[in-house]
Amino acid sequence: MIGTFQASSAHAPGTVAWSDVLDQPRRWYGTKDAVAIADIVLQWQRPSGGWPKDIDMTVAPAPGATGATVEPDSTIDNGATVTQIRLLDRMFGATADPRYKDAAMRGIEYLFAAQYPNGGWPQVYPLRHDYSRRITFNDDAMTNVLSLLEDMGNDRALSFAGDARRRQARHAIDVATTLILRAQVRVVGRLTAWCAQHDEVTLEPRPARPYEHISLSGRESVEVVRFLMRRPPRPDLVRAIDAAVDWLRRVALRGVRIERLPDPALPHGHDLRLRRDAAAPLLWARFYEIGTNKPIYSGRDGVVRYSITEIDVERRTGYAWVGTWPARLLDVDYQRWRARLSASPVR
Repeated sequence: MIGTFQASSAHAPGTVAWSDVLDQPRRWYGTKDAVAIADIVLQWQRPSGGWPKDIDMTVAPAPGATGATVEPDSTIDNGATVTQIRLLDRMFGATADPRYKDAAMRGIEYLFAAQYPNGGWPQVYPLRHDYSRRITFNDDAMTNVLSLLEDMGNDRALSFAGDARRRQARHAIDVATTLILRAQVRVVGRLTAWCAQHDEVTLEPRPARPYEHISLSGRESVEVVRFLMRRPPRPDLVRAIDAAVDWLRRVALRGVRIERLPDPALPHGHDLRLRRDAAAPLLWARFYEIGTNKPIYSGRDGVVRYSITEIDVERRTGYAWVGTWPARLLDVDYQRWRARLSASPVR
């Protein structure tokens, strides 16, 4: 969690939760409920142009705690800033209120300013002296930014941005693409996948919180591959995609099922274990040890374990250690991309 915040009890009217603001029908963005939420979003915008994370932005800041008066904590983590920009873009389209356009463009300028010259994005900007300054794929932070910039650069979003900003977006994407290819981890000369964080200078894999170790990511690598598949194909991109897909196939966890055991006495109301089941769908670990491809788990003590049952129950049940994240990529997206590539081969 970054920063400490206070919000007033003044919710925006209506029933739309902040997590659902981008999933509404087009007509909703012209309603009074949408305007009420968008006006609260304007209050939370920081002087840098970005927004903080883990805030219910259907709730106004407490009096005296507007975006301009709290610590600088703008971030792209947990969907922050990108979600707000996308909402404000839709709000301007529905209402023509220039406040929404201006705030969205301040957000875009924030994203441009936050990008490192080598193409990566830190989790938090302005920079801090902790893991948040690393190039951050964790929770799809950087790939969410790239998706927004793709839409902007191709005039699918922020149509008011203008030609110069669209060119800037396309350039940012090009530089980021080069960065991603350079950061892909090689093990004994073989391309694999990406860590959740990479050093902002050397591009080496880096840790974050005590339980987020240097590793290869079975979750974050999925959206990195999807981004690369959206780029115009060329030989180095194809090699990177094929290698990452091959790695994801090799490290799938077979014959195990996630089992949640209700227990109200535990911190998150349940326990969790991996149970043998030959009929279970494929699973992937969040983190794999580089070199061995063993799944790794860790509690807040920072000790690497090779079994999820060996870490404390609070972290065991309070973090997404195992999931099906690559399944659709491997079964559907990659197959379609390969078919398109076969129809128009890379030369």
